[in-house]
Amino acid sequence: MGEWHKTACSLCYVNCGIEVQTEGRAITRVRGDRENPRSRGYLCQKAQRLTWYGDHGDRLMTPLRRREDGTHEPVSWESALREIAAKLAAVRDEDLAAGRPGSMAYVGGGGQGNHSGGGYGLALRRWMNSSRFFGALSQEKTGDFWVNGKMFGGQTTHTAEGVEECDLLLVIGCNPWLANGFTRARSAVNDIKNDPARRMIVIDPRRTETAEVADVHLPLRPGTDAYLLGAMLALIIERGGVDAEFLNARTEGFAQVKATLEKITVGQWIAHAEVERADVDRAVDLILAAEAMTVRVELGIQQGRNSTLNSYLEKLLYLLTGNFGRPGTNALHTWLMPLWSESRGERSEITGFEYIGGMLPLNTLAEEILADHPNRARVLWVESSNPANTAADTAGIERAIRAAELSVVIDVAFTETAALADYVLPAASQHEKWEFTFFDFEFPVNYFHLRPPLFEPLPGTLVEAEIYARLFEELGLLPEQSTMDDLAALPRTELIKAAGPVLQENPAIAPLLLYRTLGPSLPNGAASAAVLWPGCLTLAKRMPVAVQRALDTDLEGPALASELFDRILASPSGLAFSKHEYDEVWQLMRHDRVHLAVPELLTWLESLDPERDRPDPEYPLSLSNGQRRRHNANQILRPPSWRRTDPDGALHVRTDDLAAIDAAEGDWVAIVSRVGRIVVRAEIDDSLRKGQLALPHGFGMSVPDGRGGRVVHGPRINVITDAQDRDPIAGTPHHKDMPVRLERATAAETEAAERDAEVVHALISAGS
Repeated sequence: MGEWHKTACSLCYVNCGIEVQTEGRAITRVRGDRENPRSRGYLCQKAQRLTWYGDHGDRLMTPLRRREDGTHEPVSWESALREIAAKLAAVRDEDLAAGRPGSMAYVGGGGQGNHSGGGYGLALRRWMNSSRFFGALSQEKTGDFWVNGKMFGGQTTHTAEGVEECDLLLVIGCNPWLANGFTRARSAVNDIKNDPARRMIVIDPRRTETAEVADVHLPLRPGTDAYLLGAMLALIIERGGVDAEFLNARTEGFAQVKATLEKITVGQWIAHAEVERADVDRAVDLILAAEAMTVRVELGIQQGRNSTLNSYLEKLLYLLTGNFGRPGTNALHTWLMPLWSESRGERSEITGFEYIGGMLPLNTLAEEILADHPNRARVLWVESSNPANTAADTAGIERAIRAAELSVVIDVAFTETAALADYVLPAASQHEKWEFTFFDFEFPVNYFHLRPPLFEPLPGTLVEAEIYARLFEELGLLPEQSTMDDLAALPRTELIKAAGPVLQENPAIAPLLLYRTLGPSLPNGAASAAVLWPGCLTLAKRMPVAVQRALDTDLEGPALASELFDRILASPSGLAFSKHEYDEVWQLMRHDRVHLAVPELLTWLESLDPERDRPDPEYPLSLSNGQRRRHNANQILRPPSWRRTDPDGALHVRTDDLAAIDAAEGDWVAIVSRVGRIVVRAEIDDSLRKGQLALPHGFGMSVPDGRGGRVVHGPRINVITDAQDRDPIAGTPHHKDMPVRLERATAAETEAAERDAEVVHALISAGS
């Protein structure tokens, strides 16, 4: 039998602690890690397929350089980094000479459960003097971050849920039963279902597995979340359901919010959402009766129509009713190191979109590169990301990659983006290096998990920190070896201060300097974890009492930071790094009081008009793009054979909507949007609302077909995503309410789809 090792699941951002059994380089069995203080042995069905990550025919084992004909040839690390460094330096010099902002567009900063390279990659962007940073978060979450900045004073002032202690769970736009999203999700849903003193409300167009066990399900028409949430808030005002004591003590701006909500024509807005008034009244009754309500939201509203406004309204639900900062309610959380940063209203001169959390919308990446503008992006750097498949408007992204003067991809696999890049640099997989689970979103106790490697890196691959260190050496940016040796000899509590003169000359090199000086002293080859040391210093300084509680120590200052850093390195199951009392939640805000009135959003809410908000008759159906299903996760699991079900990534469609085009289950049908057309297999799902369709995420990848060629596995959904159909503030796409129509596939389309499906099914049968 193989050995058992502690690690974490990387298939959703909950990152449950797991133990895996290995034989050779294979993960053979997976179980929950009972010693993980956060997930406590919980395991969902997806983690058991982790063996497919990094173990497939698309693994990269040598740097690649694109030839003139578009194919790639292997090159040495030395050649690749030398050529890339020369091109980067030339672009930077041209930018400085022209007095223009840096021309690099950086995509990544860490993928799902794969964050150790992010800090090092951002160092390169800083050296290139570029602010253009794009990532998965700016494709999904920045509207929420913007609202947090307005209400709580900081875009990194992020909210948490108190699911385990609540007596009412309000779920909006998500399905925790399949998508998780909070710790021990299925256990938590079952606990609420089986406790007669606890209740659950689900707002979702589909009758999801979570909705099936809810006390109230509000199956609203897709795209009408803002109307339904606005109507519910208006009813709370009308019934005197606000917590006046809480509002007076902790907030400002209620009068303006109340005045706007009182203008809502409740009956008309509920009718527009197409839900029963009696069910809405019942939901409001449960909210007003709750002692501790927590609201859980996800991409169903954060990538739906009116998405930034939706993020505001869901926060008003718990703030107006005083369900904040108490056990079982929503709260704020700490960070070891924030996943995003703060922005102060800066805007792109290409698109006009505001930087939020230090990022621009991934939706606008192609525009930044293709724009007829002297300050357009000329270099595209992609790390642990695949925008050719995951960003809206696939065709536009592909044109942008080809148009870049230099494009570089750092990844584990030969992705769709890598296939178009000038250089491809092979990284070690998540299981072959020290890695972080950075989604530490808990309150009052928050957790961090540094997980050791399971395997040695494959020959020819490097961890991202080493890739960037070698690149910076090629650029001549790191100090002489004697200076590095002197710094490495110092105690770590003195290192950063001693490095001040070096960093003053070039502050961008800080992460690489830590990696080359502190890194080698860390146990068991954990050098890339050196980037965590500044976070430990900052946290111990900012909130020493919370760290002392979590570690059960009375150490202070740098000694406390050092103790935290050592514990992180020595805790293979993860550890609590902060522990707060509930009344300390207010210390995590940047405002003195919660700012309830956000003028831009109140104006937006007042502008909503059911009479003008009608479906386009040319595209009368609503496609939910990126549905969570039992065997889909994200684009890091490339081989088709990991899926036990849904091998084609089928379109879920109601019986009546499929019959309307004279098609039957199993047929190939075409989904047509304003910008594209794809052909998919149809599968009946009558849990959907009439007029609602659903496609899964994690498909559309080009994989080796076993015959020397490649085949696309399942729907490439962003071919039909309109990059211009996006949130006006955050620029996030309306993935969860895409206007489409359904047609029968042509004979030629059916023949091609069937041919590809046969190849994919053969790969699945062969376990490839």
